[in-house]
Amino acid sequence: MSVLIKPIITEKMTADSELHNRYGFIVDPRANKLQIKDAVEGTYGVSVKKVRTMNYGPTRKTKYTKTGIQQGKTNAYKKAIVDVAEGDVIDFYSNL
Repeated sequence: MSVLIKPIITEKMTADSELHNRYGFIVDPRANKLQIKDAVEGTYGVSVKKVRTMNYGPTRKTKYTKTGIQQGKTNAYKKAIVDVAEGDVIDFYSNL
């Protein structure tokens, strides 16, 4: 099971990483906090102080079209906010 799916790179998370050493990741919904901590430490070579997780459910939408009612939903996902020790930095742009 690959724990880390992708990093969250938004304006809000970039500001949070610069000010508070917090980084966001989309993770596997079955992963727990210890697995997320080990994956971040192993992948990026930093020491993790704290991990916070949030589960997001699917967003359901309904459209009224000529052919009738179309129903759909987005995927559910899990987000993790990782606090890194003082002085450690994760650089997402080095592998581009």
